[in-house]
Amino acid sequence: MTPNRISLLPAAVLLTVIALGQGTQGAAAASAPQPGQPQLPATIAATLDREISATEKLIVEAAEAMPEDKFNFSPEGLNIPGSEYKGVRTFALQIRHVAASNYFLWSPLTGDKILFKDGNGPENLKTKADIMKFLKDSFALGHRAAATLTTQNMLQPAAGSKSSRLHLATFGVAHAFDHYGQMVEYLRMNGIVPPASRAQAD
Repeated sequence: MTPNRISLLPAAVLLTVIALGQGTQGAAAASAPQPGQPQLPATIAATLDREISATEKLIVEAAEAMPEDKFNFSPEGLNIPGSEYKGVRTFALQIRHVAASNYFLWSPLTGDKILFKDGNGPENLKTKADIMKFLKDSFALGHRAAATLTTQNMLQPAAGSKSSRLHLATFGVAHAFDHYGQMVEYLRMNGIVPPASRAQAD
C-alpha cells in the first residue's frame, strides 16, 4: 500500500464522522448504551456497523417518505431558470444508485457476486416496493461487510480491489450520506419534510 493511500484513510474516516454527526444525533442517541447497561466492546466491526445503521435509517426513512407517484420526480421538471438540472437522476434513481454503489463497495469485503453492471442497479426495478427491497438488501450486505473487519485485516486490500477494506467500508457510508442530502432536497421540493427533520419542525 502506498503512503498516499494510507494518508487518505484518516481523512476518509474523519469525513464520515463529521458528515454523520451533522444529521444523526437522534440515531446515535438511540444506539448509545443506556445507564445501567453494560458497554459493548469497541471493535472496528461494531463501530462501522453502527455508522452503517445510522445512515441506513436516514436513507430508508427518506425513501419511504416519498409517495410512489413522486418516485420519478426530478428537479429538471421544475424548469427553474439557470438551475442546470438537465439530466439529473430521478428520486428513484437516487435510491437505486445508493443501493448499487453499496453493492459495488461492500461486496469485495463479503465475497458476494454482483449480478448487475449499471451504477443505478438492475433496469427491471420499477415499483417503489422493488426499489425499497433493493435498498434494504444493500444495507444488509453492508452489515455483513462490517462484520468482516478486524484490526488485523482492515488495511489489507479487499478482494479484487486496490483499496483497503477499511476505505471501502467507510466510503460506502460517506457516499450514501452524500446522496441522502440530495434526497432531502427532492423531498422538500415536493413539500415533504424529511423524517429526520420532523422533530425539529414540530
